[in-house]
Amino acid sequence: MKKPAKKATKPLEIDPAFVPVADAFAKDPKVSLGKMMASVGLKVNGKIFAMFVRGEFVAKLPKERVTELVSSGVGKQFDPRRDGRVMKEWVSIAGKKPTWVKLAREAYAFVKAG
Repeated sequence: MKKPAKKATKPLEIDPAFVPVADAFAKDPKVSLGKMMASVGLKVNGKIFAMFVRGEFVAKLPKERVTELVSSGVGKQFDPRRDGRVMKEWVSIAGKKPTWVKLAREAYAFVKAG
């Protein structure tokens, strides 16, 4: 995994709960760490595909997959501002089923494909 560009700022800190996800992509040279909405996440092609926000795993997936996860009770649509304006291609998962790494791999493939 590429490290973020060196700046005068402090290094990005990964929440311990998100470390297994980051570790799963550590050897992929196309993946880097980045920030989105004050949260550290994983990027491919300069775009975040998975992150840890307010204690929950968040991933960018096709709208149909997000709907499937929400309908099955696994996750909920991601509401970054907590004001009811959800992001249709982002799902937020509080628990670890299905595994975050599995969903992160799905998100990676989705975002990488453009």
